[in-house]
Amino acid sequence: MIIDLPPGLLLLGAGLLAPLVPVRMRAAFLLLAPAAEFVQLLSLAPGMTLRSEVFGFALEWVRVDRLSLAFGYIFAIAALLNVIFAWHLRSRLEPSAAMVYAGAAMAAVFAGDLLTLFLYWELTAVAAVLVIWARGSERAFRAGFRYIVVQLASGMLLAAGAALRYAETGSLAFGAIGLDQAGGVLLLLAFGVKCAFPFLHNWLQDAYPEATVTGTVVLSAFTTKLGIYALARSFPGTEMLIWIGTAMAAFPIFYAVIENDLRRVLAYSMNNQLGFMVVGVGLGTEMSLNGTVAHAFADILFKGLLFMSMGAVLFRTGTVNGTNLGGLYKSMPWTAGFCIIGAASISAFPLFSGFVTKSLIMTATAADGRLLEWLILLFASAGVFHHAGIKIPYFAFFAHDAGIRCKEAPANMLIAMGLAAALCVGIGVFPGLFYSILPFAVAYEPYTASHVVAQLQLLVFSALAFAVLMRTGIYPQELRSVNLDFDWLYRRAAFCAVQRATTFTSGCIHRLGAILSHAAAWMLAQGERRTSAGQFMADGGSTRGMALWVMVMLVSYLVLYYI
Repeated sequence: MIIDLPPGLLLLGAGLLAPLVPVRMRAAFLLLAPAAEFVQLLSLAPGMTLRSEVFGFALEWVRVDRLSLAFGYIFAIAALLNVIFAWHLRSRLEPSAAMVYAGAAMAAVFAGDLLTLFLYWELTAVAAVLVIWARGSERAFRAGFRYIVVQLASGMLLAAGAALRYAETGSLAFGAIGLDQAGGVLLLLAFGVKCAFPFLHNWLQDAYPEATVTGTVVLSAFTTKLGIYALARSFPGTEMLIWIGTAMAAFPIFYAVIENDLRRVLAYSMNNQLGFMVVGVGLGTEMSLNGTVAHAFADILFKGLLFMSMGAVLFRTGTVNGTNLGGLYKSMPWTAGFCIIGAASISAFPLFSGFVTKSLIMTATAADGRLLEWLILLFASAGVFHHAGIKIPYFAFFAHDAGIRCKEAPANMLIAMGLAAALCVGIGVFPGLFYSILPFAVAYEPYTASHVVAQLQLLVFSALAFAVLMRTGIYPQELRSVNLDFDWLYRRAAFCAVQRATTFTSGCIHRLGAILSHAAAWMLAQGERRTSAGQFMADGGSTRGMALWVMVMLVSYLVLYYI
């Protein structure tokens, strides 16, 4: 039995109390919460549980194992880095919502049953949309509204899947589920929304870039990684996930290349990296699951570092459009350096985190004899170097000089970026220490001559291809607009369909009203003619006739109103 608070509640409590803390003390107060949470996690050991019975349901509020601990560690680190990066904020809403968001995500990864998972699952959605709305713009409001609709739909799928699962098995245990029964299918869809599966992914590119400078950094850490955790817990070895993940890794490359908003480029890059993790879950071997957890851990750090660098650029220049930037290394050299470290990490350069995490998944894919999938992932690895490893730092800091001269990022932002960069390098240089926190024992050495040489060859040829395409003018130009992929169906097609349906319905109501009005006028005229001729309701018939026609008019009005 765990005597202390369940993991995540410290963060939740700090987030709820933060608005009551004076502005000058708020950041320090919030910083204590993830630090204390990390210390608490170090005191936990696999096998610890916290159970109770509520309304006849056996709930496991806390379940500690190596899988949940690995995600707990990185969530605590991400929460701490986010507080430092947002130290300058004076808002009451965003820091509080961000901490509640982190706490709900952490509590979810320690949930041992589907009902407890559902409660924290929905809380992450509510807190995240508040982070998006904190920007206060019309675009942020619309994107946040679409985000909450999608995330609540995920929650409804989770609730329905849990209910079916309970009816099928009599248990709400959050463990290996599979697709043998209908409940498992609904749960896979619920987790797939959080993981941004193909056709279920557009909420990510839609909402994340519309958040504040600091809000996007927060959003990049928790929602999708919670989905990956849920997949790893419930569906390891599910064959279809291999192809779903392969598609996720490949298709965002084409959209990221033409995207002008550099934070949207990183959002597409997030889809790419999630694809590798989903493939690892689908393979289901110890090495591939270790690779999934390791890459999720590293992705939170290097993707957070890249989002922080672009957030610093947005904070100082007011834009992150690639066509408006360039030459910023002169004004923001530290930010440029940290961005390059993040770019090297996501591109899997040797001595950086991505090299020792992604290679686990690639090696597991090859070991399983899946040559085609391995080749597609290899192509995706080269593609991410193009759009995240080269495009982000090149267009922001080293392309044509846009003439922007600004201050370097604030000290708190540089500290947060420096810590994230140090962790990216530390994981790459000391992989053995990092591997020790993974769910299964690791017997793998990433720094072999063949692996290092092969990876360097891939990166060199990818860089040469980028240089040739740029020099020849073949490289696709960034589109100065919002690029739509599958979200065209609901942002354009569905919108037009609703407009046409509304116009058609209004026309029908108008025509029906005209018909009823003409009918009532004709009947009234007939009544008056007969009354005047003495043929209708003699001896008080006029009063009764008037009451009848008033009733007809009222019924007609009510019919029109409720239609």
